[in-house]
Amino acid sequence: MLITERAKYLDLLNEFPPRPIKSNNDFIAVQKVIDALLDAEQLSTDQQEYLNLLGIIISEYEDKTVEIPDIYGIELLNVLVEEWELKQKELVPIFKTESIVSAVLNGHRQLTVEHIQKLAEFFHVSPAVFFPSSDRV
Repeated sequence: MLITERAKYLDLLNEFPPRPIKSNNDFIAVQKVIDALLDAEQLSTDQQEYLNLLGIIISEYEDKTVEIPDIYGIELLNVLVEEWELKQKELVPIFKTESIVSAVLNGHRQLTVEHIQKLAEFFHVSPAVFFPSSDRV
C-alpha cells in the first residue's frame, strides 16, 4: 500500500480516489486512509496535500450530517472547565468566592454580565458564545 510509503500525489489519488462521502461506509473508508497516513513516521509534501484533501472531504460530510448541539451559558462553562482541566478555585478571580463558582457550575446561580465578560477574557472567546445561537444572530 502506497499510503505508508513516500508516495507521489498521483499515486495516492489512483490508489484511493477521493470522492464525496455519501454513506457511513464511505466515511469509514476515508477515515482508514487518513489513519494510515497519520501513522506514518514522516509524510512527504504530496502525502500532506493528499491528507488535507481527505480532511476537506471528511469536513464537508460532517458539516452535512453531524449536528453539533448549541451549548451556551453554564453548560458551555462546564465544558470549558473540563477541557481546560480547571479546578473551581481557579475561577475564584472571576466569581469572587469558591461557593459562587460552585453554585454557578451546579446551576443554582445564573451567570451575570460581569461573569460573562470576565469568562470571555479568561477563555479568550467572544462573550456572545455564552448566549443561545438565536441570540447571536
